[in-house]
Amino acid sequence: MLDKLETELKIRGFSQKTVDSYLLHNQQFLNFTKKQPEQVEEQDIKNYLAYLISDKKYKPRSVNLALSSLKFFYHNILNKKIIENIKPPKLDKKIPTVLTNDEVKALLNVLENPKHKILISLMLSSGLRVSEAVSVKVDDINFNDKTLIVRSGKGNKDRITIISEKLLEDIKAYLEKRKDKNPYLFSIRDTHVTIKLAQKIIKQAATNANLNKRIYCHALRSTFATNLLNNGVNLRYIQALLGHANLSTTEIYTQVSTEELKKIKNPLDLL
Repeated sequence: MLDKLETELKIRGFSQKTVDSYLLHNQQFLNFTKKQPEQVEEQDIKNYLAYLISDKKYKPRSVNLALSSLKFFYHNILNKKIIENIKPPKLDKKIPTVLTNDEVKALLNVLENPKHKILISLMLSSGLRVSEAVSVKVDDINFNDKTLIVRSGKGNKDRITIISEKLLEDIKAYLEKRKDKNPYLFSIRDTHVTIKLAQKIIKQAATNANLNKRIYCHALRSTFATNLLNNGVNLRYIQALLGHANLSTTEIYTQVSTEELKKIKNPLDLL
């Protein structure tokens, strides 16, 4: 049955990462219930979710992913509507980590490897997810228009985002010195660098820069979005540049926009 799930996911154009995740969650669930898929009932799924929350200490976002994986399988493959009445846990609404201008400068100044500096600069300049950044191809960069085509982003959608003029000059210089003809900007052998390596590069750079924040890949994307908002860019444009399906996802950056907060008159000062 899981073979049918894999086939259906691929037909619908889900990314390989999503396919692997859905298969893993369904297999783990069946291992937990020790039942055949046809025998599964609503209570089995509730028991599994309770196990993930109480015993495995899964965060709400991870529990929701497991629930979505099960729902797709039982609703779309087995036509068993046994999850309709199960409510997902509420997601944590945390304020995104955003770097100040000084922190950005400190982060970039400690990078001696040109490839590493361009990678981090690209996420800061274009708001890319780490998976999108590592897989950028040279041909996707429009040096004249100062834009970048993001291929097969989240939801398997293409989009266009902006790219720094200064960064483009750095990329040109980097490509002139590079010897291989690999189509990927961040090449390694016949493919591109891994997400894990990119995460390691950013973590090490933050350590070397002595930043007192937990700096991770998504913080660079959050910094890009917040800087745009601080500079008066319309939220709808930011949504398009980030590739968010819903405006509500983009609106979280209004919580960390210091420029917007400065516009609010404090009630005590109005007395």
